[in-house]
Amino acid sequence: MKKFLAIALAAVLLFALAACGGNGGEKADVVKVIDINLTEEEYAFGVDKAQPELLEKTNAFIDKIMKDGTFDEICNHYFGDGQPVAVKSAVEDATKDQLIVATNAAFAPFEYMEGDSYYGIDMEIAALLAEELGKELVINNMKFESVCLSVGQHKCDIAMAGLTVKEERMEHVNFSKSYYTASQKLIALADDTTFDACADAAAVEEILKGYDATTKIGYQNGTTAQFYVLGDAEWEFDGFATEGKGYDNGALAVQDLINGNINYVIIDAAPADMITANFNALS
Repeated sequence: MKKFLAIALAAVLLFALAACGGNGGEKADVVKVIDINLTEEEYAFGVDKAQPELLEKTNAFIDKIMKDGTFDEICNHYFGDGQPVAVKSAVEDATKDQLIVATNAAFAPFEYMEGDSYYGIDMEIAALLAEELGKELVINNMKFESVCLSVGQHKCDIAMAGLTVKEERMEHVNFSKSYYTASQKLIALADDTTFDACADAAAVEEILKGYDATTKIGYQNGTTAQFYVLGDAEWEFDGFATEGKGYDNGALAVQDLINGNINYVIIDAAPADMITANFNALS
């Protein structure tokens, strides 16, 4: 799914407008995605361990939307010619029957905000799941590192945040069936030719292994990219001798790349495409 709908992210817009002035001429790209999958991972939803019935119903719902074409239709809103659907959150109220979703709404095209509305693949699924369950939808937007923890503490019912299945997170949640296969990709400045001749992940990694701590790589805190850069035994990631720098979202990392404060960014493939497209559109 390489085709995508370039939707302006609020974070990208704020930072890019500050960094880029219109030159009145032909626009030149400022960043690019190295189109090589560095990892392969599965996204799933993280359900409160105290709610096995919710897990069962969520799995049944995933099966349903996969079979009847609903999931493909939602993806077409972001990767094709469809239009994203706004999702509204109700106010949390213990007296009402609500589905409380934990997310980090800075991860387009899976979850992001425009004004007071939520958009994204996960958010549209959340709205349909709440409807299927006959519940009112409440979305709690928080830092990514807190998403699984909030469900584990029974503050939220389910985590829907472009969440990679990882054993460490199973301490806090029960994972649903997988609904999306993802990967990590590297973002570089548009005029950086370092990785242009690379044909596969091994070639990219060979170059990264040659760098020391003077090379800085950005990532979103708590994500697979962090584990990939720093190393992680569970994933069998060796990590690199580079300096890793964490950010609250990918747009902030890419802005720092443009500002010259880091050398590369590694994030999930779909957000990488969307973030770079938006920065390049505003250059």
